[in-house]
Amino acid sequence: MRPLPLYLEPRLEPPLRSLLEERDLLHTLTDALGSPLNLLLPEQIAENLARFQAVYRKHHLTGRIHFAHKANRSSALVRRLAATEAGLDVASLAELQHVLGAGCPPERIMATGPKNREYLWLAARTGVTVHLDSRAELDDLADLVRKQALPPVRVMPRLSGFRAPGTTVLTRPSRFGTDVGELTELLDALERHRDAVETTGVAYHLDTTGVPEKAVALETCVTVLNECRRRGLRPRTVDIGGGFGVDYLADAGQWERYTTELTHAVLGKRPALTWQGHGYGLRNESGRLRGTLGLYPAHRPVAAEAYLDELLSYPAPTLGRPLGTLLLENLYDLAVEPGRALADQCGATLARVLEVRRTAAGEHLVRLEMNARDVGLEEHGVLMDPLLIPRPGAPATPRTSDGPPDGPPGDPVGVYLIGNLCLETDLITRRTVFLPRLPAPGDLLAFANTAGYLMDFSAGRALRQPVARKVAAYRQDGAWRWRLDEQYWPVDVTAAAGHRGDGQA
Repeated sequence: MRPLPLYLEPRLEPPLRSLLEERDLLHTLTDALGSPLNLLLPEQIAENLARFQAVYRKHHLTGRIHFAHKANRSSALVRRLAATEAGLDVASLAELQHVLGAGCPPERIMATGPKNREYLWLAARTGVTVHLDSRAELDDLADLVRKQALPPVRVMPRLSGFRAPGTTVLTRPSRFGTDVGELTELLDALERHRDAVETTGVAYHLDTTGVPEKAVALETCVTVLNECRRRGLRPRTVDIGGGFGVDYLADAGQWERYTTELTHAVLGKRPALTWQGHGYGLRNESGRLRGTLGLYPAHRPVAAEAYLDELLSYPAPTLGRPLGTLLLENLYDLAVEPGRALADQCGATLARVLEVRRTAAGEHLVRLEMNARDVGLEEHGVLMDPLLIPRPGAPATPRTSDGPPDGPPGDPVGVYLIGNLCLETDLITRRTVFLPRLPAPGDLLAFANTAGYLMDFSAGRALRQPVARKVAAYRQDGAWRWRLDEQYWPVDVTAAAGHRGDGQA
């Protein structure tokens, strides 16, 4: 008996679903601008911003919501946020230049990431807030401010190495931030440099989805702010970074079934689900399952603003009160830096089918006019099915994979998606993807919800292949309109769309 298809259908909210149903428009855009092609929905990022803002209101908190710019290089998304009161988190000199040029005022910009002297100079010259990862970075910044005769720069030292009281909460080591064990020396340095820097708060960023671990960090930051005040400093903000997650899949059952069947496949209890038996971190050692599943939890019922709500409702490990209440009692602002979560449902990536062939083992290979770096699903461990968008004039009904191109409807077909690089490793999907029919050259595949890290975070020009162009799409007068990403400015289109966003709660 042939195994049943294993689907991982993407979650689609109405705006993105509506755009991906515009079959003729998508083919026209790809014909004109090439494959791959990235689609962006600037109005959706304003809607996502409003959802985070609602959580702030629920907990009676104030503070700034910053978009982590590294999640997407788009000008349209940044300019749309500049038209709100949202902040921007930049992680490089070029990102800082981009955000300033997009119209975001310096007081709404947070400079994070590794910094060279030029990056520090522009941050200090323009008056953005600087996250400090070490005392050495603090010394460099203070020296630059004095030599350039600049006003004091707003800074937020980033902390790491948090310790849980009582029951141990496991924490991942981080190369960012100053260990809380060195807090006394850090605060001494901040006092010593008071002529050059103004301490406005403290920050952390944890590479984890664990609420208990983040609760330890947040409570510790509150105690650090209290110590800063005791020393005569005047901080007022805790910046908890990002890591709020995205729910990529429409069906929890599909995710649970796939991961279960993957373990069975690794153990040899069913046919392989992946190219050459790839286990996504799992392996079979003498009939026993070993390793760790290296996949993003693609179905997350609590994600984005709901995750922030859960964190703020979680009791502080020592004081016992909800973390949101703890911030409110101390009159501290909350800053957040969502990347993936603010970009949720804000885009999709299109790729044209170039070739379909069958291997000697009977596997169907679909070569696309893109490569794995253009849509970083495998790199980021995100598993989602693409949507098949038939070429103009193609039959809309499914057909069997073995039948003629215009044959009768048939069963779904499993395929592997391969890229356009001359590399054996250029697999857009290592897993078998099930489509309603075998694609044909000229069809498009649409990868949904790629705006957060999946769209262009790793894109390059290997083999001189083109990098995907970007299109900003928006509704106007009841129809979808578009502009090139670099030509989108929220001057007329936002008023016509009727959306507003405010990033300061």
